[in-house]
Amino acid sequence: MSVSLERFALNQQMKPKGQLQKVGLIGCGAVGQEIALLISQKGIEVVFIDLSKELIDSILINMSEELDKLINKWGMTPSEKKLVMSRIKGSLNYEDIADCDVIIESINSQKAAANLEERKEVFRKIEQHVKPDAVITSNTATMMISDLAAVLEHPERSAGMHFISPVSKINLVEVVSHFHTNQVSLDVINKFAKMIGKKVIEVNESPGNISTRMIVNMINEACAILTEGVASVSDIDEVMMEVTGNSFGPFEMADRYGIDKILKWMNNLYHEFGELKYKPNPIIKRMARAKMFGRRTGEGFYKWEGNHKIIKTGSIKNLGRE
Repeated sequence: MSVSLERFALNQQMKPKGQLQKVGLIGCGAVGQEIALLISQKGIEVVFIDLSKELIDSILINMSEELDKLINKWGMTPSEKKLVMSRIKGSLNYEDIADCDVIIESINSQKAAANLEERKEVFRKIEQHVKPDAVITSNTATMMISDLAAVLEHPERSAGMHFISPVSKINLVEVVSHFHTNQVSLDVINKFAKMIGKKVIEVNESPGNISTRMIVNMINEACAILTEGVASVSDIDEVMMEVTGNSFGPFEMADRYGIDKILKWMNNLYHEFGELKYKPNPIIKRMARAKMFGRRTGEGFYKWEGNHKIIKTGSIKNLGRE
């Protein structure tokens, strides 16, 4: 299908709007679901694109159950839940993001080498379907946004917008502009962030931004301390929670993010910088190979029953098992 060039005449025509009405989300994994729920709770419509009808149904069930947890804690009423869920729609078709004001790419590929090409293809598809003044963003943690934007006819409409999990509790978002990002796009992103209650931290383009680079270094060093036999998983976590004031220590953080995801971040950063501090500790690789990904699979550095962690008392040689 041919596309009119006037449709992409952004430099003169693209203007900030008063209110953003609808957000598109490409990929709705664990973090994507957190993003979708936050946006909907702020009164903005969300449409997410994913790979199959079965997956979409499962995602909607997961989000519904997350809201049930809020209801059980008196944080939401059933009628409020119904309203929030009514603003969220799942789809297989990119045509359904055509009227979105902001698009957030948030796919999760387990194939690190192919991840960049997959994301580039997503960016191409997004631009083919969205309106001229839509801003295209990526929630990528370790990839360069300029590499993704290079496939766009109008890269000036794109930027990085990195949400940090748990999205509902971390009150900021890292916004990454690249060489071509224009001020109009940044204005739209800043307005959107304000609408969903996030403070914008503008960072210069760098793999990992601030948060991911700091997190993986802390987890890597914690693994080194553990394998040296200095202290146990739970003791290291307890010390770091006490001295930093964080809700989670490095090992619980790894389990909650997903050890497979941590490994992917480390590999990407090591590939980009070539610095040993980003080279994954062998224990991270061993756990990923054993599919001990953390809370999602029921076992990582801890054993998990839902959101409840159980300390493992076995040797690190046996990945904490007895």
